[in-house]
Amino acid sequence: MDFYKASLDNHTEKRLRLYPAQMETQSLGRLRVRITTGGMAPVENATVAISLPSAADDILEQVNTNAAGLTEEITLPAPPPDYSQEPGTVQPYAEYRISISSPGYVPVAIQNVEIFPDVTALQDTSLRRESPDARPELFVIPPHTLFGDYPPKIAEQEIKPTAERGEIVLQNVVVPEYVIVHDGPPTDTSAANHYVPFRDYIKNVASSEIYSTWPEETIKANILAILSFTLNRVFTEWYRNQGFNFTITSSTAFDHKWIPGRNIFSNISMLVDQIFTSYLSRPNVVQPILTQYCDGNRVKCPGWMTQWGSKDLGDQGRSAVEILRHFYGNSIYVNTAPIVSGVPASWPGTNLNIGASGNNVRMIQEQLNKISDTYTMIAKVAVTGQYNQQTADAVAAFQQIFDLPANGIVDFPTWYKISGIYVAVTRMAE
Repeated sequence: MDFYKASLDNHTEKRLRLYPAQMETQSLGRLRVRITTGGMAPVENATVAISLPSAADDILEQVNTNAAGLTEEITLPAPPPDYSQEPGTVQPYAEYRISISSPGYVPVAIQNVEIFPDVTALQDTSLRRESPDARPELFVIPPHTLFGDYPPKIAEQEIKPTAERGEIVLQNVVVPEYVIVHDGPPTDTSAANHYVPFRDYIKNVASSEIYSTWPEETIKANILAILSFTLNRVFTEWYRNQGFNFTITSSTAFDHKWIPGRNIFSNISMLVDQIFTSYLSRPNVVQPILTQYCDGNRVKCPGWMTQWGSKDLGDQGRSAVEILRHFYGNSIYVNTAPIVSGVPASWPGTNLNIGASGNNVRMIQEQLNKISDTYTMIAKVAVTGQYNQQTADAVAAFQQIFDLPANGIVDFPTWYKISGIYVAVTRMAE
């Protein structure tokens, strides 16, 4: 569906009146909504209504979810791409309101969903079953950190002297299944704690702190910095060693900006899936480096990466590692965590494709069949341990549902995505 072309005539006057800044251009962004419940169960035929934040009742577009809980991709007006390529006073993204309803479930609304030009925004939302005391949920997304006003990072040592202080640390660098995010400064006892899957946390932070329209190597460099910082907090048990019951906070003064309910972006999501076991190291240092950064425009931070500076280097064609070394020094390098928690088995190291055989193929076939009990658009496969066309077709169907390139090959991102969804639907069944 091309929302802009299909409905421009009907809504031009209304949009000009309600949100004139969005009508200065014919730049377009895209939105896809996923609705689930009970962990990962898709909600079919949920109604998704899209409006402008200032006029929630003026519905611009209304769609329904399919058997996988997904809407079709919707095209929406957005500001020109140039707005997000340098610091400025004009908001570089459009904002929309999404209202979600389905019989038997508590309605949910997300205010200020961000739409950038030429990028697909992914809005995943979980619905709760109706109950006598259940109230409609509203998520209000604050401004992007590069556009809004947030406290700058309080400087810390990039390597924690844990051995000297006798603090508890992990024996190995482990990618956790979940992180517990304290939604506020550490000492704010009224702030809620959220259990967030690790990859979802990284995608949320990256979507909140960098623009999805930036060069791919810039985005990758910033994701690596976010991964390393987060894994340092996990490895050193930083907050637990101070008596807190969480992994990390959503305060930019202490950690990174994580926003409940916000949308992420497809290109950021794919990059995180490709490199989520990576972190930054220095020679003879076991712990991931606490890679701190600032925007480099409103806040200066000598010795740290600047986000706008990383964007400039990406424009020059510099690789992610070159960008990181420019800011953190030539001794920094990319390392890989040896352990991923919460999955049946780690990545075998080679892709599975037609012609492959063995226990890894058999395990993928078994996992796909279990997932297909919940996601019926994935056809059952014979569990033979032989990677045939039937298996490739099932993998491609899975990839299409879960925002991966639908090539029918079990590569690194697909292996861990299948594992994660398998664990989720198995727990749901239990």
